[in-house]
Amino acid sequence: MKNVQFANIPIAQEVSRFRDSIFTLDLQTIIESMKHNDSWAQGELNSVILLKSPDKQIVLTTMHEGTEIKFFPFNDSITFKIIEGKIKLLTHQETITLRKGQLLKYHTSNTLILTTIEETVLLLTISKGNLRQSVN
Repeated sequence: MKNVQFANIPIAQEVSRFRDSIFTLDLQTIIESMKHNDSWAQGELNSVILLKSPDKQIVLTTMHEGTEIKFFPFNDSITFKIIEGKIKLLTHQETITLRKGQLLKYHTSNTLILTTIEETVLLLTISKGNLRQSVN
């Protein structure tokens, strides 16, 4: 079995000896490591790509209260899973608030603005397509 480390902390373990690889991730350990990073202490958001493939990307992100991310038009879907905290999503039609434990799948060709209402940890799953973002 193979172990994967982040900042010298074991975060994933290959648990299958068969043809298909299966990994487990210790999200709480990753989150704690991210929150002890120098850039986090300086007020910046912190992200780790947990999975990257040609048609999908899963990103774990920690953000301070008041962080704003502007997602420009994209062709496919993005899923927001709130691990900790609370965010506000502003679409061209409405404002959506997501709290710990909630999940939202979003697909649009319009701009989307994410603002953290409190310190937040979320999983972003970006599925196949072009996605550009700007962090303020």
